[in-house]
Amino acid sequence: MLTDIIKIDLEFDVWECLERVNDPELDEPLTDMGFIERIEVIDGHHVEVGFRLPTYWCSPNFAFLMAFGIRREVERLRWVRSIHVELSDHCFGDEVNEGVNSGRAFSAVFAEYCDGADLAEVVATFEAKAFDRRQEAVLLDLHRRGFSAEQIVSMTMAEFDDIDLRDADAIKQKPRYRELLLSCGLAEDPGDLSFPTWEGQKIAAGLLPQHFERLRGVRINMEFNGAMCRGLAATRYKEVEIGPDGPTLVDFIAGRVPPQEGARAHH
Repeated sequence: MLTDIIKIDLEFDVWECLERVNDPELDEPLTDMGFIERIEVIDGHHVEVGFRLPTYWCSPNFAFLMAFGIRREVERLRWVRSIHVELSDHCFGDEVNEGVNSGRAFSAVFAEYCDGADLAEVVATFEAKAFDRRQEAVLLDLHRRGFSAEQIVSMTMAEFDDIDLRDADAIKQKPRYRELLLSCGLAEDPGDLSFPTWEGQKIAAGLLPQHFERLRGVRINMEFNGAMCRGLAATRYKEVEIGPDGPTLVDFIAGRVPPQEGARAHH
């Protein structure tokens, strides 16, 4: 039987690995978005993860990508022998749960339930957005520090690795950006360019301002969607703290207390 300390340590391992699973549209970890609802380790080898999304109608594509991302990352933990993933309160929840827990390949499940959508194409679309978002964070830091356009567009991976960034977002995004460069084959050697386009082309120094504008548009769109998702999730899954004397009139006016809670509070 697991001691409480061991169980907490194992659940912390799971939580840490889930930080690598992103909302595909927002490029933000599910843990940061508040989507992970429950983590439980049973008998030291079986993991159960419950998650939820901001609305009942969130895209099934996104739901499948996140569910299989959870399964993929948890299965990489050496001590895990089995995992059960459960998406709750979603219009496609039954299909997502059956698919992710069936043991079948992601591509087969995705094609079956998502109208034959090309998984590689869907993933590449989101990776391109993530690439732009991460690249912009690093580029902005370099620009603010006085790096010239020519220095930026000609910077090699060796030079990139040696740079200490200052902005908090740039520091966060630097390793994530580097990871995408390598995993997508956009940079492999120390002499390769650090800031190619998503298509693998060198950015002309004279066109860097236009490149910044395009990246800014991508970021604003992602930030808007992220704020909307957080707002919808906060509204949908309210966790109300009621004082010892029960809810006040202000609580009801502000919508912090669902009607059924108010009824119970007055009985």
